Amino acid sequence: MTSRPSPDIPEPKEMVERPVYLTYRYRANPQSNRFLHAIKQGLILGVRSKGSGKVLVPPPGVCPETGTLTPGEMIELSNNGTVLSYTIVHLPIPNSKLKPPFVVANILLDGADQAFSHLIAECELKDVQIGTRVRAKWKPEEEWDYGLENIEYFVLSGEPAVDIESHREARLQEAAKHA
Repeated sequence: MTSRPSPDIPEPKEMVERPVYLTYRYRANPQSNRFLHAIKQGLILGVRSKGSGKVLVPPPGVCPETGTLTPGEMIELSNNGTVLSYTIVHLPIPNSKLKPPFVVANILLDGADQAFSHLIAECELKDVQIGTRVRAKWKPEEEWDYGLENIEYFVLSGEPAVDIESHREARLQEAAKHA
């Protein structure tokens, strides 16, 4: 006599794949609040840290280098930036219009000293390199909300590539003037 599972009890599953979506609610600090309201209007703001003199975007509330609060000067930043690093993604992003492969890059906006990650599209993958100049492509205004998702992705700007070390040195000199 062989033992068989009861028809009422299904075979155990070893693995089940399910996407996980998390919604967070938080109280924004005053600088983040100004940033969120500005980005809903199509503007990108950074804050100058009084401790380091660097322009941080999005405003973190505390300077990561000095640990000082960042109630400093708010600065309007450009839609243009420079690719500091990147990776080519071959997996789809849920609810994204972009189909793989596409680029995710750390982008340093002009006038900022802190990069953030965002997508790059509408280009050949081989054309994205460290130092590549990009500009923001915003979603239609009626879709804007309070977040960096208002920028659909970045596109190549057509400007010449930037030497990252020279750019870094110039930004450090600028920050030192304000520290």
